[in-house]
This record gives sequence, structure tokens and C-alpha cells, in this order.
Amino acid sequence: MDIARQTINTIWADDRGVSGKGIGIAVVDTGVYPHNDLVKKKNKIVGFKDFVGKKEFPYDDNGHGTHVAGIICGDGYESNGKYKGVAVESNIIGVKVLNKKGSGNISDVLAGIQWILDNKKRFNIRIVNLSVGMKDIEGEKSALVRGVNAAWDSGLIVVTAAGNNGPEEGTITTPGISRKVITVGSSDDAETVKIMEDLISDYSGRGPTKECIKKPDVVAPGSNIIACSTDKAYSPKDKYYPTKDIGYTKKSGTSMATPMVSGCIALLLSKYPELTGKDIKLRLKESTIDLGFSQAHQGWGLIDVKKLLE
Repeated sequence: MDIARQTINTIWADDRGVSGKGIGIAVVDTGVYPHNDLVKKKNKIVGFKDFVGKKEFPYDDNGHGTHVAGIICGDGYESNGKYKGVAVESNIIGVKVLNKKGSGNISDVLAGIQWILDNKKRFNIRIVNLSVGMKDIEGEKSALVRGVNAAWDSGLIVVTAAGNNGPEEGTITTPGISRKVITVGSSDDAETVKIMEDLISDYSGRGPTKECIKKPDVVAPGSNIIACSTDKAYSPKDKYYPTKDIGYTKKSGTSMATPMVSGCIALLLSKYPELTGKDIKLRLKESTIDLGFSQAHQGWGLIDVKKLLE
């Protein structure tokens, strides 16, 4: 996170006190664990809903969702600020739709999106982070695409991963193929990294989609990102230890690039709360750095916080 934050220029926001204050971000994932970086100074997990185990308290029996949450708003409590997230004063609403293996049912994801729509005012949810995806089989007709489109149409900013099935063309995963949402690829996928036990490079999903929609929209760092860990945080007896020092872990994929962009949008919304999804897309388009990759790989380019907020 220390290197990724430099890459996307978040220092510019830090110096001006722009920190995503009060912006709610729903993390639709494997859950979120009360890591010290998320709860010690101030509890940023303001809401939690579990569609898998039906538990009341925040937990994460996989680790993926907590890593994502740390990228968004971890304050670096356990690392003296070294591994802090992008928008440290934003809030997390954990929506657990994936199980301990990181897989789940489309019905649970859709139920999660509906719950977010029903509770967006309660938690000031402005952004939905979906670091999840499946192979594009049905295209724009798929239930997941219809679900994220409904969320977008209701005024939520939906940020979703391009997937890790690159480098062939047409490898963006669902729901990232939606023409409405903001689809995020990895800017540093040339590195060889470990994803789901496989060593791969050039993994970031490439556009266009089957409907010839240009994707991804934007890219951000996604390789070897060190952020909040849940190692040893979960015990078989369902006992959780929020005070335990569990530190950080390294993960890679467009799943990590997606919350970088969600965090950047939280910074933007905390400064300009009236912006709509369309406004944000137009600003993103003008707020990137061309990395010299193809449009099918980088979209508009690498997100740059200074350009976004100026």
C-alpha cells in the first residue's frame, strides 16, 4: 500500500486533508474482520450483513474482503501508518456473499445488492465495491449485470473488477462487462504473481466485451499489495479476537486494484458530494496517466488522485 499510494498520488489528497470522511462503501465480498486498522482508532465497520453464515457480527473466514477493506480505508494502525488505505476516513459496510473458499451464489450477490439499496440512506452508502467476477457467458442479459445496473441507476457508484483471465481480448468478467459500472484492471499485471495458488502474469482482464463495449475503464496497482490480514483471526469455534495483532498479508489481482479506485472515488465524493455516477465517469476519463498500453488493457489509463481532485 505504501508504494501503491505513491503510484496513484494519494499524498496530494493527504496534504489537503481530503480523506473520504463519512462516505460509506459497501464491500460485497467474503466479509470483513475487525482488524485493528479498521476499528482501533475509530470503528469504520459501520454495518455488516451476512448472507452466507447469517451471523450478526463482522467476520471474514477467507481474508479477501478484509484485504479489500484495508486497501479502501485501513489507517495503518499496526504499521505506524505504512500500509494505510486510500480513503482513511471513509466507512465500510461489509456484505458477506462469498464463503470461506471465496466462492458463492449469484442469488446471494443479488440479495446483497438489494440489501445495499434498502440500506443506502442508513449508512450513507455511495459506493459499491465488487471485487468479484465470473466468466462472461450471458453478456448484458445476465442477472448480475442487471443487478449492478439497477444499483447504478439508483445513484450508487458501482466499482467492479476486470477479472484475472487476461491477456486475451474479451476476458472481462461479469459484472465488469456492464456498460454502466466502473470496471478496473491492474496497471502492474506484467509482474508474475500468485493468484489462487497459480503463478501468472499479464492476468488483468482485457476488453472489449462481447457487446463491443470498451473495457476496462481505468487501471490501478493490483500486484503484490500488502494490506490487512485475517491470519489466525478465525478459529473453528467461531471465536474472533479483534484485539489480536494479526498484521498484513500480500495479495494480487484486479480484486486489489478495484478498491484502490473505490477509495479514490470516496476522496472525490467527500470533496464534491453532489457528483453523480455520470459526473464521476467523466472526471475519471480526464484524471488518468497513459501507460502506453492498449485501450483494451488500460482503458483510459492509470488513475491519478491529484488530477481527479483538482
